[in-house]
Amino acid sequence: MPEGSAERSVERTLGHLRTIDGPPPAPAAAAPLTLEDLYRTHRMRLVRLAILLVDEPATAEDVVQEAFTGLHRNWGKLRDAAAAVGYLRTAVVNGSRSVLRRRKTAREYVPPHAVNARSAESLAMLSTEHQAVVNALSKLPPRQREVLVLRYYGGLSEAEISEAAGISKGTVKSTASRALEALQKAMQAPN
Repeated sequence: MPEGSAERSVERTLGHLRTIDGPPPAPAAAAPLTLEDLYRTHRMRLVRLAILLVDEPATAEDVVQEAFTGLHRNWGKLRDAAAAVGYLRTAVVNGSRSVLRRRKTAREYVPPHAVNARSAESLAMLSTEHQAVVNALSKLPPRQREVLVLRYYGGLSEAEISEAAGISKGTVKSTASRALEALQKAMQAPN
């Protein structure tokens, strides 16, 4: 696989998923934003983001629900309505990290078993190349996976990724670079 093709593959696959989801909703200027508005307009995008991070739709929905619950508890503390989306995104990333930590702990006590949590329908909708990218993504360390998903699926800038993941911009750059290298190797390796 030529240099840089892993990045193109990730960008193509996660960009394809982002296109399927449609553009992010435009901020409403007229009426004040409510929790219900946020839930209606952002829930599915956040669920898909969480699915890419934790690999299980039911767990992803739980993570997103917890993010909205936390937002409800802290609604009065937000500096403005625009901060709510950033709060939710950060809460989903942190919730996904917690899920992955709990899984790791559980695997230390129970022998691991390989289970592909994706539905047959979702895999059938992806081309062979896209399937290879998604499978390779699932083999990356959590932070590398987060950075690539937030960048190419979430369409976030380095600064936004830095804020959502709680890491510096320099760490975002180096993590993305290492992740793309690891992804390229994983895609070249025979199954």
